[in-house]
Amino acid sequence: MEHLGTKRLETKRLILRRFTLEDAAPMYRNWGSDSEVTAYLTWPTHSSLAISQMVLDQWIKDYKHLNHYQWAIALKEDEWNPIGSIGANYCDEDTRMAHLGYCTGKAWWHRGIVSEALQCVITYLLDEVGLNRVEAKHDVNNPNSGAVMKKCGMQYEGTLRQAGCNNQGICDMSYYGVLASDWN
Repeated sequence: MEHLGTKRLETKRLILRRFTLEDAAPMYRNWGSDSEVTAYLTWPTHSSLAISQMVLDQWIKDYKHLNHYQWAIALKEDEWNPIGSIGANYCDEDTRMAHLGYCTGKAWWHRGIVSEALQCVITYLLDEVGLNRVEAKHDVNNPNSGAVMKKCGMQYEGTLRQAGCNNQGICDMSYYGVLASDWN
């Protein structure tokens, strides 16, 4: 395994790139300030543009660490108007595993965008970085997120009762994972 950092990635329709400070307004407008988008997330809805700026400032500082993976999701035709984010919430060096999280603005829901981004990130982390495992989880009351994981080849591994906490409170969490040996 060799951490490579948040490299620019492209798919048929998307550009996954590093965030810049100029992305604060689109982040706030497109997804950060929308309580429907953040309903099942672990971070609170952004109450002001300043919150989005603060989050991006930290992510940008963290890009100096090669084990930091956080991408802006943008449509190719509008690269400088990100519509969501995808990244590794943490990486475990001992097990060579990354835990992923993602979200997009609701104007882009049900269009296969998150699936396309997740597929690309999984491929990058397993094939290029050399991780052994990629995992993700979702609140059982948000089955659409699980559908994205399944669509991307992740296997359902179980539900842990009252094992998570998000903007809904304590919740049951369904876990999905894919191993490098499954992927190849």
